[in-house]
Amino acid sequence: MEKETRSAIERATQKARSILENDFAEQLAGDYDVMVDGQVAENPGAHLGGHQKALRARIVASVQHKRMTGMAPKDAVADYLRDAAFTTLNRFVALKMLEARSLVQECITKGEASSGFVNEYLAFAPGAKFPDGSGYKIYLESIFDELSTEVKVLFDRRDPAAALWPRKATFEELLAILNAPDLREVWSEDETIGWVYQYFNSGDERRKMREASQAPRNSRELAIRNQFFTPSYVVQFLSDNTLGRIWYEMRKGDTKLAEVCKYMVRGYGESFADAGQPYADEDNVVPHRLQKDPRDLRIIDPACGSGHFLLYCFRLLLTIYQETWDDSDGAPSEATGNSLREDYPDSERFRRAIPSLILRHNLHGVDIDPRCAQIAQLALWMRAQRAYLDLEIRRENRPIIRRSNIVIAEPMPGDSVLVDEFASSLTPPILGRLFKEIVDQMTLAGEMGALLQIERQLAFSIHRAREAYVLQQERQGQGYLPGFAPERRQSELDLSGIDDDTFFEQAEEKIFTSLKIFVADAVNGIGARRRLFADDAEQGIALIDIARKRFDVVLMNPPFGAGSLQAKSAFEKAYPVTKHDILTAFIERGIQLSQPRSRVGAITSRTPFFLSTYELWRKDVLEKAPPVVFADLGAGVLDSAMVETAAFCLEVV
Repeated sequence: MEKETRSAIERATQKARSILENDFAEQLAGDYDVMVDGQVAENPGAHLGGHQKALRARIVASVQHKRMTGMAPKDAVADYLRDAAFTTLNRFVALKMLEARSLVQECITKGEASSGFVNEYLAFAPGAKFPDGSGYKIYLESIFDELSTEVKVLFDRRDPAAALWPRKATFEELLAILNAPDLREVWSEDETIGWVYQYFNSGDERRKMREASQAPRNSRELAIRNQFFTPSYVVQFLSDNTLGRIWYEMRKGDTKLAEVCKYMVRGYGESFADAGQPYADEDNVVPHRLQKDPRDLRIIDPACGSGHFLLYCFRLLLTIYQETWDDSDGAPSEATGNSLREDYPDSERFRRAIPSLILRHNLHGVDIDPRCAQIAQLALWMRAQRAYLDLEIRRENRPIIRRSNIVIAEPMPGDSVLVDEFASSLTPPILGRLFKEIVDQMTLAGEMGALLQIERQLAFSIHRAREAYVLQQERQGQGYLPGFAPERRQSELDLSGIDDDTFFEQAEEKIFTSLKIFVADAVNGIGARRRLFADDAEQGIALIDIARKRFDVVLMNPPFGAGSLQAKSAFEKAYPVTKHDILTAFIERGIQLSQPRSRVGAITSRTPFFLSTYELWRKDVLEKAPPVVFADLGAGVLDSAMVETAAFCLEVV
């Protein structure tokens, strides 16, 4: 995307943020008695109706929830304002992008004159056009409700960040900004949503943070300081030489990716060893790589931002899936024990399944910024819809996509009362104790993100919980004659002969089920608190789930410089060799999350490769995963970042 176009997106994003935050601040103070200085009235005003009181309860619950994480009252209200403005802007940016892809009818490009509102909505409800715009609002909310069945994180109206709606003048100004002529061409570009994410926080805001503290003081500052969108050619270079190259070697060069991956580095006259065949590097023979079912290829971006790497990998995976299905002797999947063709013998059914299979099995992302979940999930969903279009799958025949593996790294619930209440509701009680241990271990998740080695920290807790439950079952079965022991109730875990991994999977499923019940049973106005609690708990469990997996491909544009001050001690203890710069710790962590012959691709500052400060990193970490591709790119690559960069790929020994 050209700099002039990016500048237009930046101006529009900053202006939209300003008008939305000003409008919402006035609404909070004037309507809901929530002040920007952090003061919140104990009770709703008498001027509020029943619906407005319910909205206020969600807003207040969100502000209190933020305070539970340690925010000052003023900061909690400011953070809610940012969330509300960002969510609102993203929703209407999404509608513009969905219009451009014909995934929704024209709904905001011409405001209330948009064809979807005039020809579809008003045709059925001709009296629904009102001077105050309330009929148009109901129409747009109906679109949000429909989209929320698949992109819940952005369009769910129960989200406290969606409680506020811009007033008429602000709303019209917002639409004028998005419908400006200089933005007409950007809405069909996949990367537009990523630029909106980057430009939501201004350069002045980043500069003030650096002036106030050399190191990030918290997770928000760490995220904002490192929001640098990765250029497409860098994404392609790294993905081509990781995922593309792995598949190329599995297929011994017989793949369309040889043409698609234009940045893939190949040796002149290279050949491929068969299984068990000895090889020598000087003969330019590539070691044998066992072919996998594509459902077993796992890719992760541990600092995923708007999901740029994952979007490009989606494109490569479409080819990988099709080539596998075309082979009659594909490798069996670890998940099903069958080949892709055996699980999907019908071509039409297979084509309908491809996009959802990619999102369910292959692509994973983690970030410390909650806003990334909105952006990355939306971007991947839109990419899946484009794939359906290319595959000629009609809208009514497309399966609903409800799952993506984008995870927010944040502390587990900070509300100790709800933690105790939920833990005590879990059965058997061993699960309640395990849940509380998980909450304790996740305290620094928001500061460390994917760097938190939670799978190591919890390994003993999970093992101990499994052994305790097995012992409890054995004791309950003692004292009965053969055949007279009580049958296991449906709600109990079946742990006969299972390992720690399977135990955690069963425990995880039971916790998720119990969270849904915990929210559904909420009464007396605490539903909003419980829903926020459950959302945080689900994200925490999902982060643990990802950390326990091992990946074939790790791709990233990691943060660089100092880590968060709040996690300094824990960070240095976990990464004694790579503690000098958070980027080198991310490379070490990428290797930890990999398996033998996996590839790690990253764009980082080039300084760790020659400064003496990083000598131990070069000796220790890079011996475990030596570079196989290296491009010294220099300055001017990461937009406004004042850093000389290198893009490189490592292969884990």
